[in-house]
Amino acid sequence: MNEMSATPIRKIVHIDMDAFYASVEQRDNRDLRDKPIAVGGSAARGVVAAASYEARVYGVHSAMPSVTAKRKYPDLIFVPPRFDVYKAVSQQIREIFAEYTPLIEPLSLDEAYLDVTDNLKGMEIATEIATEIRARIKQVTGLNASAGISYNKFLAKMASDLNKPNGQAVITPKNGPAFVEALPVKKFHGVGPATAEKMHRLGIDTGADLKGKTLEFLVEHFGKSGPYFHGIARGIDERQVKPDRVRKSVGAEDTFSKDLHAYEPAREGLQPLIEKVWGYCEANGIGAKTVTLKIKYADFNQITRSRTVPGLLPAITDLEEIISLLLAPIFPPPKGIRLLGITLSSLERRAPGTEPQLRLAF
Repeated sequence: MNEMSATPIRKIVHIDMDAFYASVEQRDNRDLRDKPIAVGGSAARGVVAAASYEARVYGVHSAMPSVTAKRKYPDLIFVPPRFDVYKAVSQQIREIFAEYTPLIEPLSLDEAYLDVTDNLKGMEIATEIATEIRARIKQVTGLNASAGISYNKFLAKMASDLNKPNGQAVITPKNGPAFVEALPVKKFHGVGPATAEKMHRLGIDTGADLKGKTLEFLVEHFGKSGPYFHGIARGIDERQVKPDRVRKSVGAEDTFSKDLHAYEPAREGLQPLIEKVWGYCEANGIGAKTVTLKIKYADFNQITRSRTVPGLLPAITDLEEIISLLLAPIFPPPKGIRLLGITLSSLERRAPGTEPQLRLAF
C-alpha cells in the first residue's frame, strides 16, 4: 500500500483575492486604476497593508515599512485603509462561497478554504467549481480572485499561488508528492523565516530533503510540528476544513535581516504582525483577552511578556497600545533582537452586536 492510499481523496479549494485591499481601492476610485498604490500609512511608522500589482513591479509588498516602499518607488500613491469596506466586500464573497458548500474556513478577510467534496451544486469537478466561484466573485464585486485546487489544504494553498493574479491551478494526487519534493522549504505555507533558517542549518533545503528525515528526527527538532512536516513532505495533510472554529490562539512572528537595537524599528516591525493577527480575528468574528509578546535575542535566548484584560479587546488600537506597553520596558535590550512575535489567546467568539471597532485610517 502506498502512502497516498490511506488518505481519502477530498476536493479542497483555496480562494485568495488578488491584492485585495488595493484592488478594492482601485475599483472604487478610477484615478487609482493601473497605478502603483499602497494601502497603508505613509508616515514614518506606517506599514504597507497591501500593494497593487503595479506597485509590486517596483518591489513594494505588504508588511513593508512605508519608508522602504517610498525609497523603492518615490511616486508610490498611499491610500488610507477602509477596513469597514473590506469587511463588507469579504462578506459578499463569503455569501458566494456558501452557495457551494457549508464547509468554509476563512483565514482572513481575503482568503478561505472550501471543502467541495460534497457540494451544494452537485458538481463533480472541483476545478469547474473554482472557475465558477471566481466568475461569481467578479460578477458581484468586480474583483479578481485566484484559486488552488487539490486533495488537501496544504497543496490547495500552494496551488493558489501558482497562477496569480486572476488564475487557478490544480495539484492532483498523482502529482502532489513530486511537487512537494521539488519545492524549497522556505516557500512552504506554514514554514516561516525562522523555521526555514533552522531547516537550512539542518541541511533541509527542499521538500525532498525534508522527506529524507525520519519522524523521530523532525519531532526532536521541531516538536509538535514534526508530524505535520513529516506528512506534507509526502504530500499528506489530513487537516479538515473547519467552519466556525475558534482556535486556542493565533500568532505571527518575523525574523529580521539585521538585529534590532532600538525601540522604533522594533515597534515598526511589529505593526504587520499586529495587522495579521487582528485580521484573522476580525475575519472569524472572534476576540482575544490575552496578548503575548515574544522576543528572541541574537544568541537565540528568548523571553515573553503577556497581559490579560477583563474583556475582549474592542479595537486594533487597544492591541497596539498593549504591544507598545509590553515592548517599551525591553529597551535598551541586553543584546540585539533577531525575532519578534505576537500571540493572541483566550479567544472567544464575539456576541452579535459586539463587533470589534475598525480603525479607518492610520
